[in-house]
Amino acid sequence: MLEKLFFSERNIMVAILLNAIILFALYFPAYRNNPGLEAVDHVFLLFFLLEAIVKVYVLGWRAYFRNAWNRFDFIIVMASLPSVLVTFVDIPDTSLLIILRLFRLIRLIRFFRFVPHLNKIIDGLGRALQASLFVLLALIFLNILLAIFTCHFYAEIAPEYFGDPLMSSYSIFQMFTIEGWNEIPAVIAKRIQENGAGGSFIGTTFIVGITRFYFVFVVLIGGIFGMSLANAVFVDEMTMDNNKILEGKIDKLQEEIAELKQLLKKRG
Repeated sequence: MLEKLFFSERNIMVAILLNAIILFALYFPAYRNNPGLEAVDHVFLLFFLLEAIVKVYVLGWRAYFRNAWNRFDFIIVMASLPSVLVTFVDIPDTSLLIILRLFRLIRLIRFFRFVPHLNKIIDGLGRALQASLFVLLALIFLNILLAIFTCHFYAEIAPEYFGDPLMSSYSIFQMFTIEGWNEIPAVIAKRIQENGAGGSFIGTTFIVGITRFYFVFVVLIGGIFGMSLANAVFVDEMTMDNNKILEGKIDKLQEEIAELKQLLKKRG
């Protein structure tokens, strides 16, 4: 009775949302470390802990842990308990204090269990990742290849973007996402024009033109074609369930049409 009265799914969902609002407020400078809000947050933790205890008492340990969502909830609640230590124990290490307080954010993950058709979404996500794995690997390899190539030619000109392979890889990924695709070549072109071609027999104007053409190629091959292909494969697999439902309805409709034709032939 107590479980149905206080710990229904609707009440749990409302409690998680209210707890999220409290945590949201706690990260404003004016309310950070506010004793009142901290106390309310601990009340929510106590509520979730009491929910787990009541469910274990009503269902029993075996029946409780047989349910995957109950195991998930129990782990989340236990993982967020260390955040209470901050109130009662003086912890001098700031980094440890931050980690312990971050544990309370884990409770908000429980809200995902109330997402409709979550199992279908997770299954679709698994299929999408599996189907797009080759495309993602190809994009990673292309990113590394272009990062090394760009680092070789532009490391000295733009060290903040291409100073080493890791920085270069990040900058190339930015261009794959169409982020800064025109700013980076503009910086490089400006520096080449200011410093000249470095004694090369090729003119400065030609080098600037080749540079711009190269980065347009990077954006086209990685950003427009590569990322679009990965997105298309991913979305197609995510919506596969809907396609199967439509195919099933079409097959059933075709069977009914065939049966109707046979009835008409018999009457004719």
